[in-house]
Amino acid sequence: MARVHNFSPGPATIPTEVLQQAADELLDWRGTGMSVMEMSHRSADYEPVVAEAEADLRALLAVPSNYRVLFMQGGALAENAIVPLNMLRGRGVADYVDTGIWSVKSMTEARRYGTVNAIASSRGDAYVRVPKQDEWRPTPGAAYVHICGNETIGGIEYQWTPDVVAAYGNDDTPLVSDVSSHILSRPVDVSRYGLLYGGAQKNVSMAGLTFVIVRDDLIGHAHPLCPSAFDYKVLADNGSMFNTPPTYAIYLAGLVFKWLLARPAAIGRPELSPMAAMESLNVEKAQLLYAALDASAFYTTRIVPEDRSRMNVTFRLQDDDALTMPFVQAAAEAGLKGLKGHRAVGGIRASIYNAMPREGVVALVDFMREFERTHG
Repeated sequence: MARVHNFSPGPATIPTEVLQQAADELLDWRGTGMSVMEMSHRSADYEPVVAEAEADLRALLAVPSNYRVLFMQGGALAENAIVPLNMLRGRGVADYVDTGIWSVKSMTEARRYGTVNAIASSRGDAYVRVPKQDEWRPTPGAAYVHICGNETIGGIEYQWTPDVVAAYGNDDTPLVSDVSSHILSRPVDVSRYGLLYGGAQKNVSMAGLTFVIVRDDLIGHAHPLCPSAFDYKVLADNGSMFNTPPTYAIYLAGLVFKWLLARPAAIGRPELSPMAAMESLNVEKAQLLYAALDASAFYTTRIVPEDRSRMNVTFRLQDDDALTMPFVQAAAEAGLKGLKGHRAVGGIRASIYNAMPREGVVALVDFMREFERTHG
């Protein structure tokens, strides 16, 4: 069967080369005579899997030595609880910037453990933009300030990094970001953040794995009621092996990391870093799709240009009620799947993560033009 172009938001497309390697190694990993998914997570056979995965992630993001990399379970939605349980540090108040549905989910969960102040919101603008930092109304002494770096449902993305020192007048309120849907799509200065976290099922691996990158001084302060398996210090002290981790998902992440490390040579740009190479490809893909939308009156995207997501392109059709499902169905028949918008907002959403090839975006643009010709 021919592979389709999978625009699903997550679980999402995985590089074909990675899937092929995983298939080749499924029954016998490195001569062990067994699959990675059969191995004890505490065995000598499995040790290099997690060690290489962490080392490669550190290399890709140039993670400073005073940050811990943790592999966890529960997805980003569970981290919405795990973050305040670890990061409130007895202060009881955290600041959140509201940019859409995932921000709201994060705030709702955090309110179970402390006071949450929404210091800025684009809700009044129907979540079509990221609030500027001069709109923030910070809470003095807040334990942390949380952003959702890319709103997967709405299709908006921070194209800048907040300056928390300027916002709070000190460096005592660390920046926390949910980076589930755009991690590894561009360079990031990890040192500007106290904590980065996300679910792996978009740009990193299969569903079931959560990654956390947290500064050393921010661990060891978990709430007394925080489960041991969710305490960042416990996880750090045990090398992410306090309990049985999602072993196969970590293995698959490791394959993706090696695929990313090879991107500069693969695209003929060895002078670029892996993240710079991925950013150049992702910018090109996003520009192709947004250019098609901007050139048409049949399709509309409401997101302000400077805040448009490179990963999740959301748009609507001229007659949304009558044409959305025919568009989705016809696209699927053409081998373009996963384009239906989230049930909370409707419309169309094309998720064009790292593993989506340029050819997939070109195929979508060609389909859109033909659908407009026959239905416009």
